[in-house]
Amino acid sequence: MKPYRIGYRTMKTALGAAIAIYLAQLIGLEYYVSAGILAILCIQPTKKKSVRAAFSRFVASMIAIGFAFVFFELGMYHPITLGILILLFIPVLVSLGFSDGFVSSAVILLHLYDAKDLTGALFLNEVMLMMIGFGTALIVNMYMPSIEKKLDRYREEVERLYSTIFRETTIYLRHGESGWTGKELMESEKLIDKAKALAYQDVENHLLRHENKYYHYFDMREQQLQIIERILPKITALPVIVGQTQLVADFLEDLSEHVHSGNTADQYITKLDRLKANFAEMPLPDTHEKFLAMADLNAIIQEMETYLEIKQSYKGFHNKKGLNPSPA
Repeated sequence: MKPYRIGYRTMKTALGAAIAIYLAQLIGLEYYVSAGILAILCIQPTKKKSVRAAFSRFVASMIAIGFAFVFFELGMYHPITLGILILLFIPVLVSLGFSDGFVSSAVILLHLYDAKDLTGALFLNEVMLMMIGFGTALIVNMYMPSIEKKLDRYREEVERLYSTIFRETTIYLRHGESGWTGKELMESEKLIDKAKALAYQDVENHLLRHENKYYHYFDMREQQLQIIERILPKITALPVIVGQTQLVADFLEDLSEHVHSGNTADQYITKLDRLKANFAEMPLPDTHEKFLAMADLNAIIQEMETYLEIKQSYKGFHNKKGLNPSPA
């Protein structure tokens, strides 16, 4: 069994239902307990989802009242009539994009069926139930715990994993072998997926904000990871160790010590340009294996340039300590 715990959404659901029922009963509304049901249906994981849910359920309920007038008042209050109404009502909601509001609208619909008389007072009663139920849910759901600390932990962990990957790659380039299992690659992929999902949830909790610095950050890291995954097979397939291999190893070792969330990669692009210039000054390969190794190393340099350009286009986080941001 999972450990017993009460989450924020559970507490908000309980609080919202209690407040909605209390207010509806205080005003003296008929079917006042339904205000609690409507509130429960509108408690969603994020603020934006809660607003969309309230709007969808309100519109669906108003459409239900229109259907009730046509089928009940102009027809008859009978279970068969109710069945035909629902049979036609659901496809209308689906076609209009309000299908998620069916359950709440069914609550209103059954009130009208039970009353057997759609009067102005009953109509006002149902509207007030909706306003109290949906309104209470929206107000209660405006509080969302901050998830930035968790996102920061994910960010730091991704940077640690990237540092390890570059460090282990450096060891392989220098010695031609390594005991590295490559587990950091899979860990990075899983962590980035989890972090992007959490960052998107943070976007959904800000009604007037459509972008999120964390989401862009992890998206940038995901693009870089794809480049790393393309580079590693080229490194492990190097036919021989040439002089240029050590230059690439030095560059990657330097990079491994500066994997942070800064907002510029200019200095490392400059270092990469110097590395390419050094390549051009070195003797041409005199064997086929050395030629293949040089070709692979040049391909790796091109990939690393793309890696840094992706980071260069990223705005980055503001450094709270006022230090110069690191580039990788």
